[in-house]
Amino acid sequence: MTGDACERGSHLKDFAQTVSELAFDYLDAPPVVVGAKNWITPAHELEEFFFPQAETIVDAVHERIVPLAGHVPTTNQTELKQLENARKGV
Repeated sequence: MTGDACERGSHLKDFAQTVSELAFDYLDAPPVVVGAKNWITPAHELEEFFFPQAETIVDAVHERIVPLAGHVPTTNQTELKQLENARKGV
């Protein structure tokens, strides 16, 4: 699930939690939410660093749902990086 809102406290996180709780037995992998950084929205020149980009979404699918043959990630979307960013408040 992808959105322009910050991941933390977003409706997508709530939706992913509900899907996990109600349809856990039917899922092949846990839902992954990719959203904007937990910052103040920057000037338009920096939007590509703030909002999720296409490569961020593909990397999240590759690293957290199913490995994509021949894909080399350009961003770190692992669970470990997600925990590190949460600890930093990003």
